[in-house]
Amino acid sequence: MSWGTELWDQFDNLEKHTQWGIEVLEKYIKFVKERTEIEINYAKQLRNLSKKYQTKKNSKEEEESKYTSCKAFQNTLNEMSDYAGQHEVISENMSSQIMTELIRFVQELKQERKSNFHEGRKAQQHIETCWKQLESSKRRFERDCKEADRAQQHFEKMDADINVTKADVEKARQQAQIRHQMSDDSKGDYSSVLQKFNGEQNEHYHTHMPSIFQKLQDMEEKRIARLGESLKMYAEIDRQVIPIIGKCLDGITKSAESINEKQDSQTVIEAFKSGFEPPGDVDFEDFTQSIKRTVSDTSLTTTKADGKTDPKTPGKSRGKLWPFIKKNKGATPEDFSNLPPEQRRKKLQQKVDELNKDIQKEIDQRDALTKMRDVYLKNPQMGDAGSVGQKLIEIGNNIEKLRVEVQKFESWLAEVEGRLPVRNDSSRRQSGLYETQNTAPVNNCAQDRESSPDGSYTEDQSQETEVKVTPTEFDDDFDDEEPLPTIGTCKALYPFDGENEGTISVSEGEILKVIEEDKGDGWTRIRRSEEEEGYVPTSYIEVYLDKNAKGQSGPSLRPSKIKEMHL
Repeated sequence: MSWGTELWDQFDNLEKHTQWGIEVLEKYIKFVKERTEIEINYAKQLRNLSKKYQTKKNSKEEEESKYTSCKAFQNTLNEMSDYAGQHEVISENMSSQIMTELIRFVQELKQERKSNFHEGRKAQQHIETCWKQLESSKRRFERDCKEADRAQQHFEKMDADINVTKADVEKARQQAQIRHQMSDDSKGDYSSVLQKFNGEQNEHYHTHMPSIFQKLQDMEEKRIARLGESLKMYAEIDRQVIPIIGKCLDGITKSAESINEKQDSQTVIEAFKSGFEPPGDVDFEDFTQSIKRTVSDTSLTTTKADGKTDPKTPGKSRGKLWPFIKKNKGATPEDFSNLPPEQRRKKLQQKVDELNKDIQKEIDQRDALTKMRDVYLKNPQMGDAGSVGQKLIEIGNNIEKLRVEVQKFESWLAEVEGRLPVRNDSSRRQSGLYETQNTAPVNNCAQDRESSPDGSYTEDQSQETEVKVTPTEFDDDFDDEEPLPTIGTCKALYPFDGENEGTISVSEGEILKVIEEDKGDGWTRIRRSEEEEGYVPTSYIEVYLDKNAKGQSGPSLRPSKIKEMHL
């Protein structure tokens, strides 16, 4: 079927139809454009959403990423970022493969349509001109025929009238002949114009216009076919990213399957394990014993000497369990002694690893500069070896400083892991993290102590200038001195090993006698028996001093001074 045959008289309707077809194509282009904008905005929103929930560096969330559930969530966010990337691909491909091509095609289509309809209008104008010429020739022929007929009738009338002169008759006859000749000429001209018009009309409706209509038909069919191809491409662009989107979804599924609840539970243990043993049973404190005693000087003396609780200083064992102890919110000590043993060990190990990495970086830089210096020495024109040498000195100093830091933290780590004896147990507790909330006034002096780099406390200046005696003098003075009197009692809140010289080991809940109170260095001197006495950290015990007792000073040196003598 051809438009030129079937629609030979529908030129105007075809003009409207082809214009509508181009508008449909432009509408589709606008649709694709809006789809690309949706895709790019969706991708942007997905990326922003993924970025919003990504783990931030140097934050608590970074520590939480060690859990498998958190890792799975982070992997999901990464997959969603890739997922967003595929929507960006959809937008880009639709823009380049559909929009750009169709816009160019529509411009070509408009130009082709304009050319064809211009040619069709020109042909229509030509056939209309031919028709007008035919009508003009026809009217002229008709007019000449009428004039010839009137002239003939006038001649016949004049010829029949006897009153008309012969000259008038001859004149009428000549006029009739002229009119007949003009009629014959008009007839010939009309016949010629008619023949020509018929030829033009036949050419117009059977050759020229069908050719134009065929071009329009081909143009419209090409537009429709191109729209179909674009729709296929529209679907194909989406289909191309489906495998990658599927992989993203598979990655999310794989991340979900990688979650290990048992492993996360173990990670919680590693993250929060303190290393402490659970507290033992709380002893019953019988406050009725003082009521049952006979009021006498002997009983009062016995009460003081035996370390019974002073009515004015009641026992404060409540609230002593370490999980409920108030934490010190001060600055974190360098040796992390404010942390429980297990957490402290992990922090120290982490610090050692970081310092070793820093040392390795400095060593690598030193090796590179050394090679550079050797090259400069062999080829002075390439650079100044002296400038490199100065840099090497700086790096060497940095390495030495880092190694000193490593040794310092390794010594603390060894102390925590039990490879070396504990120098001073009070240093572990110097931040007050495990101090009790309601310690007696005699215990407060052990708080807020500064820790020296080797893990021991820094003594006051007056104590540092104390005269140091030799071990022989120490032993003699200690043996010759009379036993110190008891000034109160104490209860051990925590077990203490007492590995350093001059200290004594105690068990949790044990009741002992106090013979010398804390002088501000964090140590209290206690006695278990006449042959067994020494120092324990004040923060490890709860002291009950007798009402009128005063702290005594004996010849024994405190653990910090004993350590100083051995150094």
